[in-house]
Amino acid sequence: MFSLKNKIALVTGGTGHLGTAICEALVKSNSIVYVASRKKNEAEKVIKIIKNKTPGKLFPIELDISNENSIKKTLKQIKKEHGHIDILINNAGYGSDGDFNNKTETEWNDGLDGTINGVFRVCKQVLPLMKQKKYGVIINIGSMYGTISPDLRIYDNEKHANSPEYGAGKAAIIQFTKYLAVNYAKNGIRVNSISPGAFPNKEVQKNKKFIKKLKSKIPLERLGQPEDLMGAIVFLASDDSSYVTGQNILIDGGWSIW
Repeated sequence: MFSLKNKIALVTGGTGHLGTAICEALVKSNSIVYVASRKKNEAEKVIKIIKNKTPGKLFPIELDISNENSIKKTLKQIKKEHGHIDILINNAGYGSDGDFNNKTETEWNDGLDGTINGVFRVCKQVLPLMKQKKYGVIINIGSMYGTISPDLRIYDNEKHANSPEYGAGKAAIIQFTKYLAVNYAKNGIRVNSISPGAFPNKEVQKNKKFIKKLKSKIPLERLGQPEDLMGAIVFLASDDSSYVTGQNILIDGGWSIW
């Protein structure tokens, strides 16, 4: 069960806090993984880290989700080397912090570009390849803030809270996931999303006061670790979830059920 043997996977944002664990999960299940990043050397570093823990086939590849030509170039390389893509994980994103009152229209648009627009661009180019094979799995990384609003009371400074365009963009990703699932089911393509909860990086975890408040919001009383995403990723990527499409799985320690 849960084998991804010989499946070709592309992970955007593969070098990030969550992206590294996603790549590791796929390669542990014997997938052939392209670790995508704006900087190829960063992908090479992450591959070394993963290979120190688990052997497997990983390839660094340069990809900028804000640039259509970059996406086309990346897919051309993958198609040349392996002929197709079986699994796409849309994990890359960008944006800014800041509260609504001080948010500029430029920042708002940039945040939407780094969430929903980036996912749109990559899917637009990958889906034709999957249609040719009549098979494919897409997993979009959303956020619990695509389904609920941030509790601004836990932040020392509202400027450090999740920005309004981040949540709006992630909500759009969840809806877009459902749209694609419906429209490409006839082509043998499944599309689902995963919405992580509180998965703060190491820098954020240095703020002990904030982390204490964060944990108070979580029924399981602990922060999410990147490894907590692995099971859901492998399940949705494998044929063992062949009857699952258009779903959004919240991985938030229970935060959203209060």
